[in-house]
Amino acid sequence: MTAPAFHLDTIVDVLKTIAEPTRLRVLKLLSETDLTVSELTGILGQSQPRVSRHLKLMLDARLIKRQQEGSWALFRLSRDAASDVLVQELLVRIDESDETIRRDGERLEEVKQKRREKASSYFSSNAASWDEIRSHHVADKLVEEELIALVGVKPVRYMLDLGTGTGRMLELFSDLYQYGIGVDANREMLNVARANLDAAGVRNAEVRLGDVYNLPVVRNGFDLVIIHQVLHYLDDPAAAVRQAARALRPGGRLVIVDFAPHHLDYLRDEHAHQRLGFADTDMEGWFREAELEPGSSRALAAGKSAADQLTVKIWGAQDPRIEIADEDESTQSPLEYVA
Repeated sequence: MTAPAFHLDTIVDVLKTIAEPTRLRVLKLLSETDLTVSELTGILGQSQPRVSRHLKLMLDARLIKRQQEGSWALFRLSRDAASDVLVQELLVRIDESDETIRRDGERLEEVKQKRREKASSYFSSNAASWDEIRSHHVADKLVEEELIALVGVKPVRYMLDLGTGTGRMLELFSDLYQYGIGVDANREMLNVARANLDAAGVRNAEVRLGDVYNLPVVRNGFDLVIIHQVLHYLDDPAAAVRQAARALRPGGRLVIVDFAPHHLDYLRDEHAHQRLGFADTDMEGWFREAELEPGSSRALAAGKSAADQLTVKIWGAQDPRIEIADEDESTQSPLEYVA
């Protein structure tokens, strides 16, 4: 693949912006994971005002992005920026044995460890609830195998995971997509997802705080959208399907994993399930209302005859529009954050 060429002004602007040790250190750290100002100040050993000034310069130069989550903000590299190739080329040439870089790496690992401990605590406090539900249906491993078979092995540019939870779908398909985004409305679950993705070495994905009814992503941007065990928690699953469809680019695919209709009423009261599974006719109707073409589906029963067993269903649909090869290059990038 031919290396991209850059306008002289772009090269000069990038070099001018990062020609300072602290800013290079920040970029190196953000290439590993998303970080808050307070985390950066702790790692760098500098005051918050000073770090904030460096961040503003890089924000203005579009080398990094800022994502607000409640009262705090996360910073990450602008992976889609025209200058990203230049930044990455410089970062990979930094000597990892450099004393400053090595020390930054050690402090970054401490930050990651604190995140993992916090995530583990939250996950443990809820694990009993999730394990109880899992005991009623086929093993996750078998579901994932069927899901992989349905999605296939053809690489995609951008993947979106709605209700990302622990980030498992982003991890499972990390070799398939160029860049992935997970959205979840629970900030604690985002911490779990970040810790899991860090532990798995997934660097081509991010997670965002957001509502499935009002997605913080651009329309027409994603080749693959997955909704894994989320719809039964929603009071209006059809609206979530419509939002997912709007996020698909022409020819993109939507894959939904959830339960077939069942009669386990206790899941409403004890586990906040709004819907007791979904019929094929309902799902296909929602696909068509969202202007998607229903595809194949798969059923995975637990293999037991007991009435308290759940059947997992996987449904697929596709955006029937045809992507035009020379479509407008000014279209907003799928990686842009939409508030």
